[in-house]
Amino acid sequence: MTNVRIVEVGPRDGLQNEPKQVATADKIELIQRLIACGHRTVEVTSFVSPQWVPQLADATEVMAGLDAPDGVSLPVLVPNLKGYERALGAGAKEIAVFTAASEAFNRKNINASIEESLERFVPVFERAKIDGVRVRGYVSTVLGCPYQGAVPIGDVVRVAHALHAMGAYEISLGDTIGVGTPEKARTMLMAVASEIPMGALAVHFHDTYGMATANVLRCLDAGVRVVDASVAGLGGCPYAQGASGNVASEDIVYLLDGLGLTHGLDLDRLIATGQWISERLGRPNASRVGKARANAFA
Repeated sequence: MTNVRIVEVGPRDGLQNEPKQVATADKIELIQRLIACGHRTVEVTSFVSPQWVPQLADATEVMAGLDAPDGVSLPVLVPNLKGYERALGAGAKEIAVFTAASEAFNRKNINASIEESLERFVPVFERAKIDGVRVRGYVSTVLGCPYQGAVPIGDVVRVAHALHAMGAYEISLGDTIGVGTPEKARTMLMAVASEIPMGALAVHFHDTYGMATANVLRCLDAGVRVVDASVAGLGGCPYAQGASGNVASEDIVYLLDGLGLTHGLDLDRLIATGQWISERLGRPNASRVGKARANAFA
């Protein structure tokens, strides 16, 4: 029995800001390698307009090239009903929708208020229910915003509750710019958990200030059992200068092993996958565990 489920977001959140176009074949191989590592949930791409995220303009082609065994979920990000229809046409069986707890971030990012962004999701949830498509919800900027600074916990709770009430089976709470610290992360998580069952919550930390693994540990202690992570620490935030990538999947697996929590992943294969994609992208591996293992055998 797996104690902790890691949602691998590298192929979507990790690659979406890469400046050089990543070959479709490499994206497909990355996803298949991650599945072979034992991942049960891999967020594979986004059906946001290619005008906004050109790196993922090949979403339909990526979906067509995947072969996932039973029991593996391959969610895709969608911004609205149009994106949902594209995703459904490509064969998606699970989607994710996203909004922010920060009014300023929402207006800057998607040119809409929080309430307007939530209204856009109503027809998406309605269609998904009819089509039997599962929906995951993302709430970003839960611990800070590059435009307004601190984000009131009450706003995080309100937005998370709204997505859950619409029908999202799980809510991922994202520290988009990586400014959170462990106690602030725990306090935020517990506030949301007072309105939504802990079993329906996930955490999503970026590592800008080197706090992501510590934040995950504190939230695990508080009871969360779903963690978003990205192989090789891929990712970043285009709206925060100097923001680094997501917490590395390899580092979280190493942490879970030390805690005696099961996860169902092969760490050696995951490290090899992180090193492979880092080499393909021509960038350093941001996983501390990956780098340590590489140096040990250098």
